[in-house]
Amino acid sequence: MSGFMDRAIEEARSAAARGEVPVGAVIVRDGAVLAAAGNRTLELCDPTAHAEILAIRAAATAIGSERLVGCDLYVSLEPCAMCAGAISFARLRRLYYGAGDVKGGAVEHNVRFFASPACHHAPEVYSGIGESEAGQLLRNFFADRR
Repeated sequence: MSGFMDRAIEEARSAAARGEVPVGAVIVRDGAVLAAAGNRTLELCDPTAHAEILAIRAAATAIGSERLVGCDLYVSLEPCAMCAGAISFARLRRLYYGAGDVKGGAVEHNVRFFASPACHHAPEVYSGIGESEAGQLLRNFFADRR
């Protein structure tokens, strides 16, 4: 597994410790981490505070541009439709994700945003990176709440 995906899973663990759905994201350019975040929707009372969105915002601020050209995103869970849209608008080069999300994912499940005519930019997509660890973290989180 990639060290960057390890970092995304650590962000997901931190999110779980805060009571958030355990999803973590890391944005990398030229081998260096520009931004890392975990879900904060409950903490911020913000339904858009998904790990991917927070990482995109932080990376854009770090480089001073809304276009993250040449940047790669590592995220522990398949992005939802909102996050897939943000990934496209940010012009991220590559998306690496861990666990697939049959219910809410929008990359390889459901709306398959990057294959849609509404998508102006599609990153290269690599799935299943750290899938078992990311998936187990999510299963444990939800099992504890049932």
